[in-house]
Amino acid sequence: MIESTITISGIRASGRHGASAGERDAPQEFVVDLQVAVAVADDELEATADYRALAAAARSVVEGASFVLLETLADAVASAVVRSSGQVRRVTAIVHKPRAARAVDADDVSATGTATP
Repeated sequence: MIESTITISGIRASGRHGASAGERDAPQEFVVDLQVAVAVADDELEATADYRALAAAARSVVEGASFVLLETLADAVASAVVRSSGQVRRVTAIVHKPRAARAVDADDVSATGTATP
């Protein structure tokens, strides 16, 4: 069995996350990047994690819950992606909040979460 890394960048989802109540009033855009270490037993689709399921797990957290901290959201995304497939060994999720970057005159604001089974 080998370990490989699947990278998925630019998963877009709308969610209600932020430190102020106003940030949670209306959905905002978030962008998620994933690095997923998987155990690969064979050259078959069933021997690895389906990247569509990984992206769907990340998107469902952003769209389905509400977090105050970007850091907590990133941890929740990483944890959900770990649970989405038995082949996943480790997940690093980077959650970007594009609108927050404008507020601090920066290109990007993001937080990173890592999870293992």
